[in-house]
Amino acid sequence: MTTLKQILGTELPLIQAPMAGVQGSAMAIAVSNAGGLGSLPGAMLSADTMRSELAAIRAGTDKPYNVNFFCHTPPEPSAEREATWRAALAPYYAEFDIDAASIPAGPGRNPFSAEVANLLAEFKPRVVSFHFGLPSEALLAQVRGWGAKVLASATTVDEALWLEAHGADAVIAQGLEAGGHRGHFLSHDLTKQLGTFGLLPQVVRAIRLPVIAAGGIADANGVAAAMALGAAGVQVGTAYMLTPEATTSAPHRAALKSEAARHTALTNLFTGRPARGIVNRVMRELGPIGAAAPEFPLATSAIAPLRAKAEAKGSGDFSPLWSGQNATGCREVPSAEVTRALAQGFSTSL
Repeated sequence: MTTLKQILGTELPLIQAPMAGVQGSAMAIAVSNAGGLGSLPGAMLSADTMRSELAAIRAGTDKPYNVNFFCHTPPEPSAEREATWRAALAPYYAEFDIDAASIPAGPGRNPFSAEVANLLAEFKPRVVSFHFGLPSEALLAQVRGWGAKVLASATTVDEALWLEAHGADAVIAQGLEAGGHRGHFLSHDLTKQLGTFGLLPQVVRAIRLPVIAAGGIADANGVAAAMALGAAGVQVGTAYMLTPEATTSAPHRAALKSEAARHTALTNLFTGRPARGIVNRVMRELGPIGAAAPEFPLATSAIAPLRAKAEAKGSGDFSPLWSGQNATGCREVPSAEVTRALAQGFSTSL
């Protein structure tokens, strides 16, 4: 079987998880130059911003890098559900003196498209990864046209088998511990999702592709444990969130460094789709999973002004404080140093 390092073209079988909202090209460059696979999250970037970020990566490294996108099907907006959601947030609008009628509706995150594929073709990234399944066969053909390798996330064995059958070159086994959005796409039933070290060996046994472990891996010991269970490599996100290359906000950094980071939960309040973050005020008061929240990604626009107002006062009460269950690896050191420290787990596993 082709090794993960051969697929990625990297020195290390280590992927820095793409983390929209808390990192950009600087982190991707640093990790790639340190021997891992740096990643750029593309789902929230405009075409102009994506082009400038890709140009920065090209100028900053000659090593392989990954660009990540979402593959969700945008839902039909529902005026009734939007009104219900804004009614749930009304007490907070009053508290912060926000005129709800002035808040525009909008998706905030767009799925991978032909336009984006055409833009990527100018830069020909070595790896393109997807969350929430895979794009259409035609779009995959575009990506493969410049020789890119395709990665995608699976939260169940069934999803891993589906990805293998539909053209992935390697599968990211995303455990329930992972921060940010669940990569599920075949079922929204969260009870079907397993912890990383329960999911990983089952996926390894079920498919022939290299399997990348993700979720709760924060240090070299975690890397070694994943490799011992059959992983071909690992993907790590939370451990990079305090690095100087991260764009993590001040309230988010403070939460990651505090005891609050011990308590995370899956929540749909910020986007409409379950994602793991540090429990904060709005999650406690509305409950982490809210029936009123519109489907992903339509919940974002109504809560965004509350986030902006609170963060301006130094508060993360209404912010998506994305974090995995294990934030112990978070250190205020350069991303290259985090990468080298994680890499020690590969030698330990040999």
